[in-house]
Amino acid sequence: MPKILLVEDNEMNRDMLSRRLERRGYEVTIAVDGQEGLTRAQEDAPEVILLDMSLPVIDGWEVARRLKADENTRALPIIALTAHAMAGDREKALDAGCDDYDTKPVEFPRLLGKIETLLQKKPS
Repeated sequence: MPKILLVEDNEMNRDMLSRRLERRGYEVTIAVDGQEGLTRAQEDAPEVILLDMSLPVIDGWEVARRLKADENTRALPIIALTAHAMAGDREKALDAGCDDYDTKPVEFPRLLGKIETLLQKKPS
């Protein structure tokens, strides 16, 4: 059962995404701010991180940069989740270290496809 770390401060988004992912067979751990996201990424060894970019304490951009700068978490695939759908935001997320980018509101089948793609790329 692949483990996903969902870093999301919005309770409604967390609840909806975690339930839908669990129904698809994923084990989901949750962090509600950027600092907790960093800690959970290091302690829980998720196979994919879904990272909201607008987080309290430490924003998602900085969380991604720190995860990719740390040799223990560098290989963890990150999908940026953001309501910011402005030109250049995808590039900004990729430049921060995210492996993929998806917009909110989340289109669940599209997000599942991105998760599956990253899981298939991951070395065993």
